[in-house]
Amino acid sequence: MHTASPHETAPGAPAAPSRSGGAGGLSAIPADRRARWNELVLSIEGARDAYYNALDAQSPMSDAEYDRLYRELEELESVYPALAAAGSPTQSVGGRATTDFAPAPHHERMYSLQDVFSIEEVQEWAARMVAETGIPDEDLAMTAEVKIDGLAVALTYEDGVLTRAATRGDGTTGEDVTGNVRTIADVPRVLSGTGHPRLLEVRGEVYFPVKGFEAFNEARRSQNVEREASGAPLLQVFANPRNAAAGSLRQKNPAITASRPLSMIAHGVGAVILHDGQGPVAQQHEWYERLQAWGLPVSPYNAVVRGRAGREAYIERYAAHRHDLLHEIDGIVFKIDDRAVQRALGATSRVPRWAAAYKYPPEEVRTRLLDIDVQVGRTGRVTPFGIMEPVLVAGSRVARATLHNATEVVRKGVLIGDTVIVRKAGDVIPEILGPVPESRDGSERGFVMPEHCPSCGTRLAPAKDGDVDVRCPNTRSCPAQVTERIAHIGARGALDIEGLGDEAASALTRPDAGRTEALAALAAGHSLETERGSISIPAQELEAMAVSERVDAVAERIRAAGILEQPPVLDGEAGLFDLAEEDLREVFVWRAVTRRGTPTGDWRLSRFFWTKQVYAPDGRVKRPTAASRSTTAMLAQLRAARDRPLWRILVALSVRHVGPTAARALAERFGSLEALCQADEDQLAQVEGVGPTIAASWVAWREVDWHREILQRWKAAGVRMVDDGPTAAFPPAGAPGDGGGGAAAGAGAPGAQRTLEGLTIVVTGSLEGYTRDEAKEAIISRGGKAAGSVSKRTSYVVVGDKAGSKEAKARQLGLPILDEEGFTALLEGGPTAVDAGAAGGQSD
Repeated sequence: MHTASPHETAPGAPAAPSRSGGAGGLSAIPADRRARWNELVLSIEGARDAYYNALDAQSPMSDAEYDRLYRELEELESVYPALAAAGSPTQSVGGRATTDFAPAPHHERMYSLQDVFSIEEVQEWAARMVAETGIPDEDLAMTAEVKIDGLAVALTYEDGVLTRAATRGDGTTGEDVTGNVRTIADVPRVLSGTGHPRLLEVRGEVYFPVKGFEAFNEARRSQNVEREASGAPLLQVFANPRNAAAGSLRQKNPAITASRPLSMIAHGVGAVILHDGQGPVAQQHEWYERLQAWGLPVSPYNAVVRGRAGREAYIERYAAHRHDLLHEIDGIVFKIDDRAVQRALGATSRVPRWAAAYKYPPEEVRTRLLDIDVQVGRTGRVTPFGIMEPVLVAGSRVARATLHNATEVVRKGVLIGDTVIVRKAGDVIPEILGPVPESRDGSERGFVMPEHCPSCGTRLAPAKDGDVDVRCPNTRSCPAQVTERIAHIGARGALDIEGLGDEAASALTRPDAGRTEALAALAAGHSLETERGSISIPAQELEAMAVSERVDAVAERIRAAGILEQPPVLDGEAGLFDLAEEDLREVFVWRAVTRRGTPTGDWRLSRFFWTKQVYAPDGRVKRPTAASRSTTAMLAQLRAARDRPLWRILVALSVRHVGPTAARALAERFGSLEALCQADEDQLAQVEGVGPTIAASWVAWREVDWHREILQRWKAAGVRMVDDGPTAAFPPAGAPGDGGGGAAAGAGAPGAQRTLEGLTIVVTGSLEGYTRDEAKEAIISRGGKAAGSVSKRTSYVVVGDKAGSKEAKARQLGLPILDEEGFTALLEGGPTAVDAGAAGGQSD
């Protein structure tokens, strides 16, 4: 994702501390010596990775060769001391340190870009630029750049030495990924050439090259064939290059990042502090030329265009070749080329005015809808989804797509067996648009929503009259709901427990998921692999049985082999913090065996939390089972999670409507779960960010006996249910000052004002200060309606990053549009605050 910054510090500005050292700094070092230093560093660190991290048991570098290169590096740095400061192996001991992702404040804010979704919107933006600059469109030079679908980074060079690399984060503070970025061959540790600024913040995108991505995934599929045969955990095969790049850059061990073919392209500069006598760069494209001369990778697809014809020709050129480039793209970025004009135009609270990103329409493909199934969510909502022949959409292979509810299936007119049109909404979420009726042959059939829960058999029903969705009311013991709630506890937004994801939650709560399918496969002649060997039923035995008898006969054979039905380790959240290693020893899971991603029909039964137990031919245990490292780590994370802040505990409880904003507000106001359980509904509803809906939901939740059991068991297990520090700053509900005005928009400030009474607000795109749920809660708690679609009845549309078609429709209808600062002003003071232009007002 491109980000941009308009700033460049003039000569004579205060200098940043230089880390280069040595007389003359880097400018005094010949280019060939800098290049040799880079070669030596990459070779030495590659050898270290292989030795310390066992990346290659047959490392081609001998000890003698390593010592020779290391001595050469030391000699080079003794002549040119400035090189030693650039993260040299001579300044560290052994292998690379584990990355801790410490906060990394940007020297200058990393803005997002304004998205536009049609040629007409590109022209509207360009017309505004012409009006504001007074430069005719045919004379207004812009850089045209393909929008790289990767992960934004900021690289800091001090006197030409790479001293830090950071992710975008919230635009103000990112995560320090210097150790990982230094493993990317495209990123120079030391800039080539001369004339480097005292401080230079390079903005760029880390990406997985398309060819490298395909080769990387194919290599992993090949490795997984052997891993499947041995029962070892499978390696992740990435869905698309962007996910691969993001996951690779955030590895805690830089050696893993180094093993992946990442690349980087620079697409701008942030803060620049020049040496005395250096002049600023006048044009954007000149910056790219300079960066390239210094050894930084710059896109080969950049161009300078003028006028509508030039912009549209560039868009059309890469629309036709978007899958032929080095990397994936999702649009085109236009930037005013003149840096002085950029500075004059400035920025809104979230985007520079002098740049815009045209997003290509979502790609649409056709595939066969094989079936429609349903899934049960954490709150019991039952959602239909389409099962399709896998198809490549916008860079990743898709086999499933949500259909939301039974009414939506009917509205779209989709039948099982249809050829359907699929796209990714926002290039992210797979969506079935509808059928291709002319492709029907009469074999298609309609979808019938089940009347009973597919997980527990309870009769489904709407939560209340008029609801479109149906739910499973068996919240206490529906296995699917229990699994989803356990996985939610481990999620980043709740207790953030590494290792407690979907698969682990399923193993804890539904270890026999897949057993029925495995027995059916055995009855069809396939095999089951176990620790003690393979089980299969001879074909002649199967043929001698009636088809209706085969599954029962197979089940009896399995039981005779000692493979009994497994009770779940957990039947709810209450016992989660009581788990011990030994509790997980005998948890086996059923897995379908695949070869290169294709099911073979065979199945495997293997331990999930402990390692495989190996038997000798005579039946003796050759290698006993032991708790796996991931299990040990998960249990350690569970122990650490007992001390999480109170608001995270509240989120982990899966109370309907209680998201992070409301949870923080309740935790800050009441300070303990005991106080929360004693507060009445009116006291709860008066808390900023809560309101009557959330208050009623919490009161209803705490009155359920098995919910109270969760709190009791967690408290007994040592989960901290009171926040440290005073809470007196939040007076009891109803006390003097509790309902006053002027409360901050953030959670925790008492006395929510109903500033949005009677207003309908639509939030589209991502906001830096609010998640989607938090924005919704903030609107509802102030008396407003948080709508999901734009219409003439919409009062305001709040536009964040990657806003999409809702922003376009709002502009078409002439509705008031707010940026994030305007949204905050609206929450605090209502329409009068926005009309007065408070806190940023409306976006342009």
